[in-house]
Amino acid sequence: MGGHLISSDRRRVVVGLGKTGLACARWLYRAGASFQVVDTRPTPPGLDELQRECPGVEVICRPLEGELLSSFDELIVSPGLSLQEPAIAAAIEAGVQVVGDIELFCRELRARDISSERRCALPGKSSAPIIAITGSNGKSTVTTLVGLMAEKAGLRVGVGGNIGLPVLDMLEQGEYDLYVLELSSFQLETTHSLQSIATVLNVTPDHMDRYASIADYHQAKHRIYRDCHGAVFNRDDALTLPLIPNATQQMSFGSGLPPGLKDFGLLTESGETWLMQGLEKLLPVSELKICGQHNYTNALSALALGSMAGLPLKPMLEALGEFTGLGHRCEWVAERNGVVWINDSKATNTGAAIAAIEGLGHAVDSKVDGDGNGNIVLIAGGDGKGADFIDLKPSVRRYVRDVLVLGADAPRLAEVLGEETRVHRVDDIAQAVIQAEALARSGDIVLLAPACASLDMFKNFEHRGEVFCAAVEALND
Repeated sequence: MGGHLISSDRRRVVVGLGKTGLACARWLYRAGASFQVVDTRPTPPGLDELQRECPGVEVICRPLEGELLSSFDELIVSPGLSLQEPAIAAAIEAGVQVVGDIELFCRELRARDISSERRCALPGKSSAPIIAITGSNGKSTVTTLVGLMAEKAGLRVGVGGNIGLPVLDMLEQGEYDLYVLELSSFQLETTHSLQSIATVLNVTPDHMDRYASIADYHQAKHRIYRDCHGAVFNRDDALTLPLIPNATQQMSFGSGLPPGLKDFGLLTESGETWLMQGLEKLLPVSELKICGQHNYTNALSALALGSMAGLPLKPMLEALGEFTGLGHRCEWVAERNGVVWINDSKATNTGAAIAAIEGLGHAVDSKVDGDGNGNIVLIAGGDGKGADFIDLKPSVRRYVRDVLVLGADAPRLAEVLGEETRVHRVDDIAQAVIQAEALARSGDIVLLAPACASLDMFKNFEHRGEVFCAAVEALND
């Protein structure tokens, strides 16, 4: 049972139900705190569970009102709600504290550390440390991989946050030696007490429908470095460089040679590319089950985070060699008539799509003809979330021969990419797959990397990827 830092005299309200809001409500209820729940939807998701598990808690289902929210001492806001929402902004202006589930998690861990004599299994750690991971792309892969590395090292590890189990539910599972958390920019906006080994993997435009500028998005991501015990950053992306005291331990990863003995990078020698730490060769990329330049970078970032946390190198490399990747993230689907079909439905922004195109394109660079017409047939489109697709142009120009566009932002994609390659409009995924098969030839890659969110046509990115995989499978019929 948690709730070490829950005081009963503060008026709290959970704003927004759903998966995260329900976890917060459950946590507060078990801690004996008094609170209410507010949601704009008449029947919000999780309402039945809330009424069953937290009987007596008042639920207010109506539009958010600044006067109501300003009457509370603390708002516990779900990550799907913007802090710029007028009613929430009015409460902040009135001096109301705004937190999220990650903040409640950090408070509880700190309280447990103060009240417990338990020591962590990692050398030199007095309590279970946190590895906190954010970035525009790759964070789910890196979070999962670091968790597997810790398990391989014999630790009890809790993996959650923006993926898997909500962090407050994870606290109910018992004690862990290490927590590995994927954190979104939305979660970081309401987190104030995080002390972790932290990384920003990369920063590319995303969620521009919620942020006024890339600078605002960048600022939200960099909250992860506040009060961090150590920082891991991407040498290839200046927007990940932490502005922290020089005394704080730092480590870097990147595609080139490591600049320092503790840094991680790549070396290509005699036709073989190696993962490196300093001057030491760790593992040839040919032994990895994940492919593409972006996945090699993901592997390096995971090694850097694990190394900074004190994980031994040997089990980390074993886990890396066994890791097959996550579904819908450059996932191999099929090979038909010499054409490889790849599902990267998780590429919900331009940066992720570029990483997939470049990563796969580098692998087959020798097959790109002299005119820059590559052997990738790209399927893209959906809800671009206000993004500018111009960033896609260099990668498409070099590696993509044909693009099939669909969804709400298909016209904009066609306008931007039509200057670089042949563009074909399609109505849905099934039509895109049929047309891609007609366009592709032996040695080509058909890549679903939408560069857009999926909600204009699908339940989520997983649903989109499943429809793509089913359509590819149907080609055999």
